[in-house]
Amino acid sequence: MSTHAVPDRRVPAPTTAPSARSAPDDVVHARPTGGGTGLLALQVVTEVRASLRSPEFAVGAVVIPVILYAMFGLTNAASLLPGGTRIGLAMLLSLSCYGVVTLAIVVFGEDVAKDRGRGWLRTLRATPFPTWAYLAGKLGAALVHTLLIALTMAVLAATAGGVHLAAPQWAAYAALMLAGVVLFAPLGFAIAYLARPRTAAVVANVVFLPLAFASGFFIPLSELPDVMGDLARYLPTYHFGQLVYRALLPAQDVEAFTGAATGPATVHVAWVVGSAVVLTAAALLAARREAVTRRG
Repeated sequence: MSTHAVPDRRVPAPTTAPSARSAPDDVVHARPTGGGTGLLALQVVTEVRASLRSPEFAVGAVVIPVILYAMFGLTNAASLLPGGTRIGLAMLLSLSCYGVVTLAIVVFGEDVAKDRGRGWLRTLRATPFPTWAYLAGKLGAALVHTLLIALTMAVLAATAGGVHLAAPQWAAYAALMLAGVVLFAPLGFAIAYLARPRTAAVVANVVFLPLAFASGFFIPLSELPDVMGDLARYLPTYHFGQLVYRALLPAQDVEAFTGAATGPATVHVAWVVGSAVVLTAAALLAARREAVTRRG
């Protein structure tokens, strides 16, 4: 009987010992975000790119104020107010206020409401991505768009409207527009959370259009019914407009252009800042209430 050799099935010892420091091949390394600042910057860039790809945003937020200025501001831009201010400058300030407040209330509110309706905000709460970064990113994108509106309006006013301002005055104009979108974004945020997502855009327009007219952005208050002038003094948009006018126009021309007597600057600041604080609190309470309701 022949015998067969039994194969040796022992596993040969490795020639080199595995290093304790070597990482497995299937480990996925997280991409660095740069912390809170990096997340915020990424969110702002994402929001800006998404909005610029939206034709309705470009038309509603940027193009319409420019068209209105070209139609109504340039037609009599060379006319002078009693104090020597060109109508082109006064209309630039008025329609810039309109554009910035529209961006803060209508566009910001509608955008947040859409995300809320799609369940995106609820999804974010289930992820490590902080909600504050989402909201701050929206506001940061609004600031970028505000600069775009201000720059476009300023170039048109300077080239076609004959508006000439010193560099500090142009800087003050831009700073006031940026402050406006920050101060009125809470109203858009409150509408986004207090109204139904599908009706938020309608509610925002219903709220904003009377505010714009009663604040004298389109027609001087002296040419509107007396009740509109009485109502304007209780509107934060009216006080914001007064602050912008007072920063770049003499008091005499502010009264002549708006049809309303100017008041102390501290009163205007108190109305604008106070309303922003109240609206911020209302928006945060509405957001907190929805979060509690969803969890319940």
